[in-house]
Formats: sequence, structure tokens, C-alpha cells
Amino acid sequence: MYKIVKKRYFTESVIEYVIEAPLVTRRCLPGQFVILRVDGDGERIPLTIADYDRERGLVTVLVQSVGYSTMKLAQKNQGDFVEDFAGPLGGHTDLSGFKSVLLVAGGIGSAVILPQAKNRRGAGFRTDAVLGARTAALLPYEDELRTAADNLVVVTDDGSTGGKGFVTDAVKRLIESGRKYDAALAVGSMPMMRAVSELTKIYGIYTLVSMNTIMVDGTGMCGCCRLTVGGEVKYACVDGPEFDGHAVDFDEAINRAAFYKHTERAHICRLTAAAK
Repeated sequence: MYKIVKKRYFTESVIEYVIEAPLVTRRCLPGQFVILRVDGDGERIPLTIADYDRERGLVTVLVQSVGYSTMKLAQKNQGDFVEDFAGPLGGHTDLSGFKSVLLVAGGIGSAVILPQAKNRRGAGFRTDAVLGARTAALLPYEDELRTAADNLVVVTDDGSTGGKGFVTDAVKRLIESGRKYDAALAVGSMPMMRAVSELTKIYGIYTLVSMNTIMVDGTGMCGCCRLTVGGEVKYACVDGPEFDGHAVDFDEAINRAAFYKHTERAHICRLTAAAK
């Protein structure tokens, strides 16, 4: 069992959890993830490591309550326990070979780019970041990114904070203003990552994307997280989760991600009805 030592709400559905997991913190690095189970009968939920404290043995994850299992997790409070917290899993993202990097996140994708920004600042490398969401309430870690990145641009679809528009608008403005980037990392919905990758390809900027595919065991055995990259089958859990965005078959990945939408909606209805 793993203790929730802190629970923080960004919105009603976007929640940060700090979990006591000293074995995970011994080896975790930016870009890796964990798999959490709320209880013994629960689904396995893959979650990116947003932060970690090796001395205190704490791991931070950011969760958006959009399905049955994440809604069950939201019912847990500080001081409660979760059944499993396995990791670190996946490969870590090493951006140390690039002098100037652009980090792009949509919504809770900020949890993925924040450790990258912190790591690069500590190593003395330049990092710009673009953070976007539908509205101001859906921008977790904005303050932290302002501190960690050399330059942060915020955009919202409705213009409630920052500039009005999409992250691709901000990326294009940065590039056309003369900013030079050796690489980019885009994290968010698959349509958003595809749009960023299509844009950076025009400018010849090497781009990584973090693939949030359907996942079960997290060790490459089940095959659920498979995707096609450069014409080859890859597994997000062991070959990723980051891949060359210019080589990912996004059409296939988006279609596979929609397989269980009907089932997820049915689960949510049962859970919320029970909670009333």
C-alpha cells in the first residue's frame, strides 16, 4: 500500500497527488511513468512522474478525472492509501544533447514538461515553453514553469489568460520571431501533438512526442500500447513513451485510443450514480 501524503486540486477534475514511494524515487528520471491501482480490483493507470523527492521518497503525479478509475482515485483523500504504485517504467527523456529546446504542453501535459524544464535549467541549458488549454482554469503548473523555463508563453482557446489561440499559433510566432531551437518536445492530446509535429517538420526542428496510448501491464507483454513509428511497430511502455513526432502514425494511434470510449462512459455512469 502507498500513502497519499498530499492532495491538491487545480480544478474539480485536475488533481495532484504526492505519493510515498521510496523505491520508485531511487531510480526515476524525467520522462518516466508509474502504473497505479486504486484498489485490488482496480484498473492499472499509467501516470507520468511530474516530480520526485529522493530524500523524502515522494513522487508527484497529476491526474485528470475523466474515466472510471481516475474518478475512483479522486474519492481518495490525503492520508489514504492506493493499492499499487509500480515504477519507474519507460525510458527517460534525455534532452541534454540540445542547447536550445522548445517544450510544448496542452493542459495536464505540463506535468511532463515541468521536470524537463527543471532538469535543463539545473544543467544550464536554454529552454522555452508553450502552455495551452481551453481556458485559464486548465493550466496546472503555470507558475512552476515560469520559474523553470527561460521563457514561457501561455495561450488559451477562449483568451481567458495569455494570448488567445492554440499552442501551434504560439509555436509559429516564436519560430518566426527568430528563435532557434535544436529540438522540441510536445505533450498533450494526440491531435495537438500531431499539429505541433506537422508545424515543426516545416521548420526542420526535431520533435519528440509523449504517446499516451492505451496501456495495461507497462512491460511490453500485453501489446495494447503498440503504435507505428517510421513504419515499424513500437510499444509506448518500453520503447517510449517519447517518439519522433515526424515518424508517428497519428491516424492509427488516434483510432486505437477511441476503442473503449463507449465502455468508459458506461463505467462513469455507474460510478457517479453510486456516489449520489
